Amino acid sequence: MHILLAEDDANLNHNLTYYLTREGYTVDSCFDGEEALFYCRECQPDLILLDRMLPLLSGTELLRTIRAQGITTPVLILTAMGTVNDRIEGLDLGADDYLVKPFAVEELGARIRSLMRRSTPTAALTGDALCFLDLTLYPRAGELSTPYSAVTLSRRECSLLEIFLRNPGQTLSRRQLLSRVWGMDSEVEEGNLDNYIFFLRRRLKNLKSKAAITTLRGIGYRMEENR
Repeated sequence: MHILLAEDDANLNHNLTYYLTREGYTVDSCFDGEEALFYCRECQPDLILLDRMLPLLSGTELLRTIRAQGITTPVLILTAMGTVNDRIEGLDLGADDYLVKPFAVEELGARIRSLMRRSTPTAALTGDALCFLDLTLYPRAGELSTPYSAVTLSRRECSLLEIFLRNPGQTLSRRQLLSRVWGMDSEVEEGNLDNYIFFLRRRLKNLKSKAAITTLRGIGYRMEENR
């Protein structure tokens, strides 16, 4: 899962990035609202952790902007402003949850898992599993199975396949996949994406799955039923 962290406190930003990465998430971090808005538009993260008091563009202004633009990504506000009125304002602007500083990272982890369960991916989400056609992926364990067989995926394979399973039938551009799996600031070569698409197709073939990753030349890739 790809998380955008917008937090201007350098120490907290570093610590949260470390914790989230250790938990297996792909993290893009930034320190001001304008950069966060750019990431929201270009990277399409699965979840946004948003400090309310950001420089250049405040968290509330950023939230108002992305919701007006139709960006429905779940948003968890992180803030020291914890009065009832502050929480009501944040939720009314379109936030999905509100966590008051200081907080334990374990609670943050639980809030993230709760938000992802509440979100509604197109593929069926059962407990910790993502399902599409005859495929079941357990992202935390890195296990992919059909009713007849199962394999263990590498972390990168798992991250890439998770994006496809959360968006079956939707065309995903190469840029989207690269930024969401490797991170927007990564210097990864585009050929790496081709390699991992090949690896996943081989996995699906070996599992004799009904699902396939289709190439749309010059556009991107799509997960759909193999015809």
